Amino acid sequence: MRSLLRRSRTTTPPSAEGSEPTTPSILDEYVTSAPAPQNAVDLFAGEWSSQLPAPLQHVQAGPLPLFDDARVTWAIESFGGVAESRILELGPLEGGHTYQLHTAGAEITAVEAQTRAYLKCLIAKELLGMPRAQFLLGDFTPYLRDTEERFDICFASGVLYHVRNPVETIALTAKVATKLFLWTHVYDEDIISRSELLAPRFPGHQPVGYLGFGHTLHRFNYAEALQRNGFCGGSAPYSNWLTRTDLLAALEHFGWTVTNIGFDTPDHPHGPALALTATRTD
Repeated sequence: MRSLLRRSRTTTPPSAEGSEPTTPSILDEYVTSAPAPQNAVDLFAGEWSSQLPAPLQHVQAGPLPLFDDARVTWAIESFGGVAESRILELGPLEGGHTYQLHTAGAEITAVEAQTRAYLKCLIAKELLGMPRAQFLLGDFTPYLRDTEERFDICFASGVLYHVRNPVETIALTAKVATKLFLWTHVYDEDIISRSELLAPRFPGHQPVGYLGFGHTLHRFNYAEALQRNGFCGGSAPYSNWLTRTDLLAALEHFGWTVTNIGFDTPDHPHGPALALTATRTD
């Protein structure tokens, strides 16, 4: 059962005369039950995507096993382990992948732009203990453009299809790291045009170029998803997707050599998807 939090913003009954309604009080922000992990998680009740791992598996959070994600295990194995590696994580969401990388011995800098997701990351860090993880609040694109930091690995799971210039993101990852993990959706005209869920979200496409690399951007509209507090997409009303062909060609153009492809899922309900690892030399 969820702990009882005084956060409902409900008003107290009117005065005896019934003449004046009352207003919300700062007292509504106080927790009146004993300290418990559920209290912290309930700050964002109904918004979590992730299940929490042991020993917090009984805390009610979200439905997805993102703290025990097979894609992360696969990436770690593909890299031959990540112990003592410095990792830059783009878009950590709720810290689930961060936790797995930390458990495997890495030091992680994770950049999150969504304020509610950032606070959930801090809750996860406090509840689970991740002393070698640092969460930064901000947009990873200007961070990548400006940073002088260098990392062993750039970890980008579930973010490339949420940006407006995905080829720029690929180019910038090559600036900061020599290994890359990427999981992303890709655009496939045949599959998406037959999807009642996805087809209406793609209003058109545009041929563009970036630093000498020609490609096509396929616009994806978030539409009504922007009305949900649990929204975990990009920072604009739309993003742009790449085809698989353009994705792989962009990686090669900016110096990445793909070493493994896995979780190749053309029938993913939210659009064709794949994971990959890549390396580059300075």
